[in-house]
Amino acid sequence: MLHQGHDGMWDEQDGFFYDVLRRPDGSAERLKVRSVVGLLPLCAAAVFEPAFGKLLPEVTLRVHRLLEERPELRRFVHPLDQVGHNGRHLLSIVDAARLRRILAVMLDEAEFLGPHGIRSLSRRHAAEPYVLQVGSQEFRVGYLPAESDTGMFGGNSNWRGPVWMPVNVMLVRALLIHHAFHGDDFRVECPTGSGRMLTLFEVAREITGRLAGTFLRNAAGERPVFGGTRKFQDDPHWRDCLLFHEYFHGDNGAGLGASHQTGWTGTVATLMHLFATVTPEAFLAEGGVATFGGLAQPTPAAAVHPARPATTVPAG
Repeated sequence: MLHQGHDGMWDEQDGFFYDVLRRPDGSAERLKVRSVVGLLPLCAAAVFEPAFGKLLPEVTLRVHRLLEERPELRRFVHPLDQVGHNGRHLLSIVDAARLRRILAVMLDEAEFLGPHGIRSLSRRHAAEPYVLQVGSQEFRVGYLPAESDTGMFGGNSNWRGPVWMPVNVMLVRALLIHHAFHGDDFRVECPTGSGRMLTLFEVAREITGRLAGTFLRNAAGERPVFGGTRKFQDDPHWRDCLLFHEYFHGDNGAGLGASHQTGWTGTVATLMHLFATVTPEAFLAEGGVATFGGLAQPTPAAAVHPARPATTVPAG
């Protein structure tokens, strides 16, 4: 993913990961499509509390041995021996510098950050479709915020622009993991270009707020999830019966695809509950317990708002 040259996914000039096309003759070409492919490497991360090495020394030994035997890996991944907030360690594909560069793209409202979450494809491809010429054939990828305009993949376009809940959940989790290590001193601009500097916890909360806004009534008294369907927007028998669609319009949040995907779209309730009950201070103090790896555990009393009782958070 990270090695130099055109056959590596990391593009140093753009500060982003891209798919790589490998041809039968052995040549390779980086496909510069700004897609969720470039964001998923953020999710390959785990934070370890100081006590981890004492509890499972053999795991620590194996990881160190692997990195010693593979110096080419150590050259690119986050330094495992670096100590973070509260003595924690981070195992991550991206170091702090690459994390900042990827987030600058992800949090740009002209690219991935939409009013209702992180889009699966950058909005820049609406005006600048990616075009690949292979022999006499031309292949094109453009931004499609709603349903596909072709029958390819069964007409499914959830990788071509809409907001997809499971990917957003993974990205929020990744932000929390990185925040547990970097702490409050690590801040990024959100949205990019706004001059508003936020911690990664606050960025995760901002994205969650946009996801939740898909289902909540806006200033006009309408729920974006229902789009232009007046029966659902206006009828008192229907307007409070929420649907959990497969994915959502990248620009206006209207529900698309199957309307019963509670198995993954329903996780928006878990995100809302997390940020309604866990304070930033308690999150940094508790670390691993407050991250998604600990959602099946009781939330510590210190982690909840004073006005709310301690509660058990359901598994994600």
